[in-house]
Amino acid sequence: MLLAGLAAVGLYRLAQRYDQAVEREELLDPDARRSRTDLDGPLNFLLVGTDRWRSSTTADRRSDTILIVHVPAGGREAFLMSVPRDLLVTIPAAPGFGGGEDKINAAYQHGGGGKSGTQLLSATLAQLTGIRFDGAAKIDFSGFRDVIDHLGGVRLCVDTEFRSIHTDRVFTPGCQEMDGGTALDFARQRYDLPNGDYDRQAHQQQLLRAIVQRASETSIRTNPVRLDQVIRAVGNSLTVDTNGVPLADLILALRDLPADALRGIQLPSYPQTIDQVSYVVLQEDSAGLFAAVQNQRVPQWVQANPRWVTQL
Repeated sequence: MLLAGLAAVGLYRLAQRYDQAVEREELLDPDARRSRTDLDGPLNFLLVGTDRWRSSTTADRRSDTILIVHVPAGGREAFLMSVPRDLLVTIPAAPGFGGGEDKINAAYQHGGGGKSGTQLLSATLAQLTGIRFDGAAKIDFSGFRDVIDHLGGVRLCVDTEFRSIHTDRVFTPGCQEMDGGTALDFARQRYDLPNGDYDRQAHQQQLLRAIVQRASETSIRTNPVRLDQVIRAVGNSLTVDTNGVPLADLILALRDLPADALRGIQLPSYPQTIDQVSYVVLQEDSAGLFAAVQNQRVPQWVQANPRWVTQL
């Protein structure tokens, strides 16, 4: 009991240290925010990544990665639900934007990017799904590249050979160690893949799991120099909204979440061309998934709908 207590104190101090390294903003729209977060209950988070690096202006970016993370009560597993970037949705009105139908990754742009863009994206998702969020994070993937390098790389498995449109790198089938640049290149591709953007979504889920896995395997907690490097890299890549909960408390609540308990879910949907524009449209099964999130029955939904489960 004494050792467990000392470990918890050490983790809490580490979390407090990390808390001071990240930027804070109100990323959630009031209509998308849960009124009160209970760390002992189920948790829903929104993760947003943009498709350009910091050298470009914020307003012209679109959200390249949109993930809803659902953690059932107890914090022993987590479900990663990828939202297709071309999903056809109704975006609410915002300053300078009258509202209307568009691809969901345009909500960030219509909201002006940054904090206001993430707020409009969260309002769009809340309107679509009925889900209210306990927090949100805006991710700069160039910072994640540094995190992966400080962790010594990650192990990812390539299913089919393809060539990167960004670097001309050829990815060959098989499991392999990748540094930060290679791993992010792998996770950003959607062309030359059998299932297009759906494969890209699966690769992004695999990358998040691989980062958690490598972090748990390394001696990062006992290596002060390496720990400082990773904390700075993570801090430089994230802007967070924890809905009023201290980040140290949130990290402590999720400390028992192992990498092999991350489950990937593909949002039930299908591609469709409308007026010569390529979209993704929700299937009827999606309503059941959204209801399962609200009613704390996601594990049961996953068991009953293996078609939409991603193998990580």
